[in-house]
Amino acid sequence: MIQTIEAIVSETGKVKLLTEIHLKESRRALVTILEEEPKVSETAMMSENALATDWLNEYEDEAWQHLQPER
Repeated sequence: MIQTIEAIVSETGKVKLLTEIHLKESRRALVTILEEEPKVSETAMMSENALATDWLNEYEDEAWQHLQPER
């Protein structure tokens, strides 16, 4: 599965992922250097993991199931 992960690349080329990831084995990756600064505030980015903990759970899935299309 291909994933897109946001990262920061320093002036020296060091890559820092902004999201924690877990892989079963090493993988190749492509890095795209963007020209502009991110438009999302740091506060929003820092709260993403905390919100995901609340949102990504079985209770939330059940609560919003009525809005999901039939599979």
